[in-house]
Amino acid sequence: MKIVIAGGSGGIGGAFVEQLAGRPDVETIIATYHRSKPPEVQLPNVSWHQLDVTDEPAIRDWAAQIGEIDWLINAVGMLHTSAHGPEKTIRHTDPAFFLESMNINTVPTLLLAKHLHGKFRHGRPAVFATVSAKVGSIEDNRLGGWFSYRASKAALNMCLKTLAIEWRRSLPNVAVAALHPGTTDTALSRPFQNNVPNGQLFTPEQGVNYMLDVLDGLNSADSGQFLAFDGEKLPW
Repeated sequence: MKIVIAGGSGGIGGAFVEQLAGRPDVETIIATYHRSKPPEVQLPNVSWHQLDVTDEPAIRDWAAQIGEIDWLINAVGMLHTSAHGPEKTIRHTDPAFFLESMNINTVPTLLLAKHLHGKFRHGRPAVFATVSAKVGSIEDNRLGGWFSYRASKAALNMCLKTLAIEWRRSLPNVAVAALHPGTTDTALSRPFQNNVPNGQLFTPEQGVNYMLDVLDGLNSADSGQFLAFDGEKLPW
């Protein structure tokens, strides 16, 4: 397989890169990063590409250099910045932070789908998946708070569901999925881990192994689902 991993330099994205690079059925991994220097992890079947996945011209030019792909996994995401944390109350709402959350958590999936759809026309079973979050479920929201993150992930889920409907007609070989990774020990979740029950905080490697089990089991009939790391179908 030829696999694209967007956000391959992050905690979850990096674990996807390392786990998939060791699989005998994976020929090539194209992994993106946003920093000035590529990650230190260098593997023979991994090609690193610097890419801002919110920059459409950059994505268009990058996509033009890529041949057919079998899987795309988008692991790009943002919960907080050095200047702003997730909102505990509506009084903390900041328009700039809200739009930045949308720009990073939602827009890249649309741009990747827009400019890579032609790479899935080979007819083989394929996967287009984005790491979402259970807090993006409207039905499951019982605690409130985190307006920007919840809204951006809910918007992401809607985009993936809508994409699945379109591609069911034009790319029936592709399974489109939103993935909830569980609470994973990364920089994104680290400030909020105190209330995580024992046994429910995963290392990136654990979380990715669970999600890979889900991805391996997908087929085109499963397209358009919101799935947890253990395969549970989550409510929108």
